[in-house]
Amino acid sequence: MLYQLYEWQHAALQPVRAMAEAQTQALKLPYLPLNYSPAARTLAAGLEVFTNITRRYPKPAFGLATTKVDGVERKVTERTVVSMPFCNILHFEREGCAERKDPKLLIVAPLSGHYATLLRGTVEAMLPNHEVYITDWIDARDVPLREGAFELDDYIDYVREFFMVLGPNCHVMGVCQPSVPVLAAVALMSEAKDPNTPRSMTLMGGPIDTRISPTVPNNLAKERSIEWFEHSVINRVPLPHAGFMRPVYPGFIQLTGFMTMNLDRHVGAHVRLFHHLVKGDGDSARAHKDFYDEYLAVMDLPAEYYLQTVRRVFQEHELPRGIMQCRGDKVDTAAITKTALLTVEGEKDDISGIGQTAAAHDICPNIPNRMRQHHLQAGVGHYGVFNGRRWREEIAPKVTAFIRQHHKA
Repeated sequence: MLYQLYEWQHAALQPVRAMAEAQTQALKLPYLPLNYSPAARTLAAGLEVFTNITRRYPKPAFGLATTKVDGVERKVTERTVVSMPFCNILHFEREGCAERKDPKLLIVAPLSGHYATLLRGTVEAMLPNHEVYITDWIDARDVPLREGAFELDDYIDYVREFFMVLGPNCHVMGVCQPSVPVLAAVALMSEAKDPNTPRSMTLMGGPIDTRISPTVPNNLAKERSIEWFEHSVINRVPLPHAGFMRPVYPGFIQLTGFMTMNLDRHVGAHVRLFHHLVKGDGDSARAHKDFYDEYLAVMDLPAEYYLQTVRRVFQEHELPRGIMQCRGDKVDTAAITKTALLTVEGEKDDISGIGQTAAAHDICPNIPNRMRQHHLQAGVGHYGVFNGRRWREEIAPKVTAFIRQHHKA
């Protein structure tokens, strides 16, 4: 019912939003002298902020048209190479680079509310030196109910299938939440001696063991029962969406949680946007809009996957306790012996605390020391681990060097 009320509220605001947008455009017409007055600028700024706050944000585009390879600008073509009900695999194909035989890198994006485009900066930094692929998860409200449920075991199966598509000698990067299913998939493939097992895996800001340095989200997952989550946040997709009646964790509920964690920061950002618009500071206003176009674009998660992740990863800690199973098979991380392991954490990460990702080394005791590495990045939070200046200048070069080292080995 909550989802339906949300849809009704959005529809009810549509006429008001349309009038606000029209009035904003009218107040920006350059040939009307009154539009240059402080009052007109203030009104236009207020209307624009209202529109930004109340509109629905569509899935953004990656928009990576070119990259520089050895100083030469190359055209980038985004292609879908795998299409499955809940996820596609995108390949960022660089023109004229096939002969380089750069390492194939699968970036496993989080299925945690935001679209894979949140990792645009991650992809951009890796493109010059790798054949980059990324998981492009599909909004659950757009997946018809006839496609069935999507569970945590399905996630692990998807990752294993993606490795098989990329073939031998690939590498994988799990950003945040995927660290657990990526590690589980590599363990199962190592146990089976699958030739498509990745040569290296990079786990970044992931909840491998949330008993270490627990954060606010970790504590919330522990304090509430799984029944509370099921009754409080799970809704059925309403009409007219293709996933009508599918049980989901709605993106708008998750976004509310994201925003309230740092409410003063977000309120302050919108106040600053208002002042930038009043002053006519277009560059600062554009930077704000670009960030929130990405941040406020959210997707629904399959209910089964979400509830199982809460229970199995954050409440029961199955992977670090050595009790995780997938389709009845034990996930034995000690079976990993030939896949190199790099873990990356942020000093100020308030989502995955320090030590949670590094715990992967403790539960993978049979990876030789020469094939393992940990990096703690000073001065960055969760987002800064995979985006921003320090990611580009300090973290990405280390990841690239690690991949190349173990690609040749």
